[in-house]
Amino acid sequence: MLITTRLSLLTIATLTVLLAGCGGGAPAPQAPPPTPVTVVTVVPEPVALTRELPGRVHPLLVAEVRPQVSGIVKKVLFTEGGRVEAGQPLYQLDDATYLADVNSSKAQLARAQATLNSAQLTAARADELVKIEAVSAQDHENAVAALRQAEAEVGMMRAALDRAKVTASYARIVSPIAGRIGKSTVTQGALVTANQEAALATVQQLDPIYVDVTQSSTEWLELRRALDSGNLSDGSDVPVSILLEDGSRYEHDGKLVFSEVTVDTNTGSYALRIVVDNPANLLLPGMYVRAAVSKGERANGLLVPQPAITRDPTGKAIAMVVGADGKVEQRTVQVSQTVGNRWLVESGLAAGDKVIVEGLQKIRPGAAVKPTERGAEALAAPPPPAPAPAAR
Repeated sequence: MLITTRLSLLTIATLTVLLAGCGGGAPAPQAPPPTPVTVVTVVPEPVALTRELPGRVHPLLVAEVRPQVSGIVKKVLFTEGGRVEAGQPLYQLDDATYLADVNSSKAQLARAQATLNSAQLTAARADELVKIEAVSAQDHENAVAALRQAEAEVGMMRAALDRAKVTASYARIVSPIAGRIGKSTVTQGALVTANQEAALATVQQLDPIYVDVTQSSTEWLELRRALDSGNLSDGSDVPVSILLEDGSRYEHDGKLVFSEVTVDTNTGSYALRIVVDNPANLLLPGMYVRAAVSKGERANGLLVPQPAITRDPTGKAIAMVVGADGKVEQRTVQVSQTVGNRWLVESGLAAGDKVIVEGLQKIRPGAAVKPTERGAEALAAPPPPAPAPAAR
């Protein structure tokens, strides 16, 4: 019995040691491998800042054609909607009355010139006779005065003739400027009156053409502060891009030529005027367009792809950055505007930061990641296999 009891105790002790040895040697769980992500390194670069402003197209020159004399329209001398040149006849009025006035003025001038010739002869004789005292000094003075009066009469008649000719020329109405002419409001046989309220037609110069846009005074103040602080360089000489109603870019860039000096009290904005070449007359007055106006150039701007910036539940912009230890850091950033397909970062990021642009759904702050620079994955990928030779 004693031997059996000792064997049982020895067996229990052996099992206890074996179990203790097995429990103490259990391996610890391993950490997951770093998550592969794609990053973009933030690099300072010159950034031209622009602002798209809504605007309307306006003609460079506008001339409303009105008659300067009254009369019946004999002929309409232009094609509606066509191009006209400065001085080109547009309407011909009945000018018979005005031509008669011209002829009458000519006759009056001829009579005045005859009177002048007679007065010149009388004055010449008086000059000779007064020397020998054949006429009195009074008669001589009267002859000289009559000559001066005849000369003045000729001048008056000549001016009256010029005026009659000008009035007669107004019966032929011409275009004051070159451009495109609209429809005619009168037809042949219509009666028109001098300086009437309704225009006969309107001529508009469309090449070049104006684009008038408005900008808020708040943006103007921000621009002035940025220029004064040196963060921006002046970009007023940069060409202005014009975007059409369908979103396409107009082939000719414009130039900023005018800035209003007064802010509209109702809208808090001021006007900008842009002149644009329009050889094909694609831009028409009244058309709605947008103008990409330069706000200056930032020498060391920080741009990141738009997918790199997300929003937290409070609406703040955030970016995920790979830290020096290879772990994810969450940064709160401030962005101001888009430049192409990238955000312009005002604060929260610095040059050299590696911003995660792909793989954001698989990571969280503090997670270990394996970053790959965008574009580098294509270089690291193995080349595609060569095609198998064709069977013969």
